[in-house]
Amino acid sequence: MSAISREGAISSTLLLRRLRAGSRKNATYTAFREVGRVIRTVQLLRYLSDAPLRRRVTAATNKVEAFNGFSQWIGFGNGGVITDNDPVEQEKTAKFNALLTNAVIFHNALDIAEIVRQLQEEGHTIDPEDLAHISPYLTEHIRRFGEYSTHELGIQPEAYDPRLDVDFTQLREQQPAASGFGTAA
Repeated sequence: MSAISREGAISSTLLLRRLRAGSRKNATYTAFREVGRVIRTVQLLRYLSDAPLRRRVTAATNKVEAFNGFSQWIGFGNGGVITDNDPVEQEKTAKFNALLTNAVIFHNALDIAEIVRQLQEEGHTIDPEDLAHISPYLTEHIRRFGEYSTHELGIQPEAYDPRLDVDFTQLREQQPAASGFGTAA
């Protein structure tokens, strides 16, 4: 079977081979590079002209940066530097850090939910807008360099209750429709 069919379609393997060559004289490479530049320019123009989009992108960027900072704080050993040259060991270290980071975030979320429940039991009204600004990347209560006992490892934890009696519908209705920038359709 030939690489180019009667309809003028090109096989994916041939296309990838041509793009891998990366020659600036290659017409396919040049065409895709220019299409990429057009797409990037359109997105930059949308970003510059759309203030709500800029706010959403900034908020998302801030969340990612906060997570990365929290993850680095959790993985404090060796100054956060992976010293092993073995890719398998590097991957293990990164995954262990991610697991520990997510476990601490989950624990923080459980603590936040418990505090919200206690406040509700005391008669306080919880505003979902206030909850939207609470971050699970809390570190003040974590003793990284403390002494830890393991006698509690055998104790069965209480069942996790995912319900929180807070009405988030107002918050969802206030959010603008997705712009398509950086989101899956």
